[in-house]
Amino acid sequence: MKFALDDEQLEFGRTLGRMLGAADTPSSVRAWARGDHGPGLAVWERLARAGVFGLAVPEAFGGAGPLPVEVAVAFTELGRYAVPGPAVETVAVSVLLARLAEAGRPVLAEAWLPRVCDGGARVTAALPGAPGGSPYALDADVCDGVFVAAGGPDDLFLATGHGPVQPSLDPARRLALPRCGAEPVAAGRAVREAARHAADWAAFAAAAQVLGVGLALLERTVGYVRQRKQFGVPVGAFQAVKHRLADVRVGLEFAGPLVYGAAVALAAGAPGARAEVAAAKAAASDAAYAAARAALQLHGAIGYTAEYDLSLWLGKARALRSAWGTPADCRARTLDLFS
Repeated sequence: MKFALDDEQLEFGRTLGRMLGAADTPSSVRAWARGDHGPGLAVWERLARAGVFGLAVPEAFGGAGPLPVEVAVAFTELGRYAVPGPAVETVAVSVLLARLAEAGRPVLAEAWLPRVCDGGARVTAALPGAPGGSPYALDADVCDGVFVAAGGPDDLFLATGHGPVQPSLDPARRLALPRCGAEPVAAGRAVREAARHAADWAAFAAAAQVLGVGLALLERTVGYVRQRKQFGVPVGAFQAVKHRLADVRVGLEFAGPLVYGAAVALAAGAPGARAEVAAAKAAASDAAYAAARAALQLHGAIGYTAEYDLSLWLGKARALRSAWGTPADCRARTLDLFS
């Protein structure tokens, strides 16, 4: 079977690319890392108007989804332009609350999801009991709602606050431990199942995002080696450099179909969707990390400087590699689910 994006999906990706390309996202990322969220939130408002935050939300709650293929298209562009903020976690919360609604508990979805879609509410999640989950919440200090699934996870809490913000490998990824109230907002087996499903979608969105990061690193490195000269010729003319970049390209080209294969599996509700997602996350993370290593080496000393924009994508590649399941965890999960 041949899979290809249709014209509408391709144009959606191109439109997001043009919008983000004109938004000066590197400046927004640097400001976000300093705790100045204004420029980044302006980008988020544009993404909300473009319908990005409604892609994982059912139509019953004001969204357009769930549309996992379109999520993959959008999040690849978010990674390509290093957009800051809890985008992956927004998908996780959207799926979590929608799943609870399917189980007959629609109150939280009705209260939160319409506002998530239009950008009126920012949300994040910590799912320590789910596969690939973490006790830390991303960007809790800028969110209106921090959802925490704990205790198996059989209990869902809406955090009342959070601890000190901690740095990450990516300076724009600001982590904090949520403080939960005494009473959960939902409990029971439905919470556990919804949290696991949300973690699958988070790993999937992270795979698409890190794929975009890898593509951006490759594009920036190819542009650089065409300009940088040594012995009177561009360094990109040397065979060793060509081979290194070709290897990076092959890795990214192999990861892309796995990401979209996972999207198709999620859309179909296939029994093997969880394994497809884990395989996609492992492949995309490894491919982006290889792109980061090649970019750093081929840029030379300038690649090490925090002032150079390349560092924004290098940090994001390393952080997203571990977020929502390391490559080793995802490979183990894939083997377990297929065995």
